[in-house]
Amino acid sequence: MAFLRVVAFLVPIGQDFYTHPAHAAIEINTNSLNTKRFVNPRLIHTLRGHTSTLKCLNFSPNSKFLVSGGSENEGMIRFWNPQTGKKLGTINRAHQASVDSILISPDGKTLTSCGSDYKINLWNLKTLEFSRSFVGYNSSVLSLAVSSDSKVLISGALDGIRLWDLKQQRPLATLVRFDHLIYTLAMSPDGQTLASSNNKGVVKLWNLQTGKLIRQLNAHYQVVTGLAFTPDGVTLVSSSRDKTIKIWNFSNGQAVKTLTGHQDWVNALAINLHDKTLASAGKDGIKLWDLTTENLKNTLSAHKDWVSAIAFTPDGKILASGGFDQKINIWQTQ
Repeated sequence: MAFLRVVAFLVPIGQDFYTHPAHAAIEINTNSLNTKRFVNPRLIHTLRGHTSTLKCLNFSPNSKFLVSGGSENEGMIRFWNPQTGKKLGTINRAHQASVDSILISPDGKTLTSCGSDYKINLWNLKTLEFSRSFVGYNSSVLSLAVSSDSKVLISGALDGIRLWDLKQQRPLATLVRFDHLIYTLAMSPDGQTLASSNNKGVVKLWNLQTGKLIRQLNAHYQVVTGLAFTPDGVTLVSSSRDKTIKIWNFSNGQAVKTLTGHQDWVNALAINLHDKTLASAGKDGIKLWDLTTENLKNTLSAHKDWVSAIAFTPDGKILASGGFDQKINIWQTQ
């Protein structure tokens, strides 16, 4: 697997670059949240380097760098400084085809990527080296989630959901096989529940301690493209190609609200952990919603084509968006 070792970093990145208290993205003091809402951001950088549609974006736990993955036959992962807009490095052939999902463990030590080559690849962010691959799927691996203690990795593919020991880098269990087509995953803040979605619009909630199905939500009538929990774990949000976003009461599985503002597929969503702003992405740009009032606050239209990926920094100050136009836009609070 020599192609996995083609790693070229453009600037030296020391260990402190990755150091951050574990669980930072989960353990948030709601009494000290930012009062400035992320509803009127300004575009500060446009990042260029990918040669295909941006498939996935993820920030480091300390909010200091952004990781992006390309689709189609690019198979490339890039590292960026969101404050300066400078490229920090590149993994040229991270996967043989598309990079469908990427995440960084909460302890800042491991980058995990998955793609259409049926593989999950682990990268040591301290040494900047490829660690190993998890194999076993017979289809594209589309989504990843990780526990707040960085111990358990969960992957969703077209042929099921699997659990992996991220510390020991070994398989743990198979949660479900051939359960429709798993498109996206989300872990509850307490790490006890996994939400998964499929191509038929169904969202399922799983007890990760027992492996049992808790509840099934007939959420949408087309593919579910995004899932996210609010930091307090009270609310689950889902998006779909049916042009809608739905807000769910996690405890009873009841739909609280349907957000209708997009005119076409909703491709991705992200929640700002600090001010309850929801960002959703689609053909008609990025829409910013206030989850407290459930009202649409703004639409960002800087991309020239479909917006396919979005992510907030854990500190809530920056939003990154990637699109079919092969560009990444960096938005910052005013």
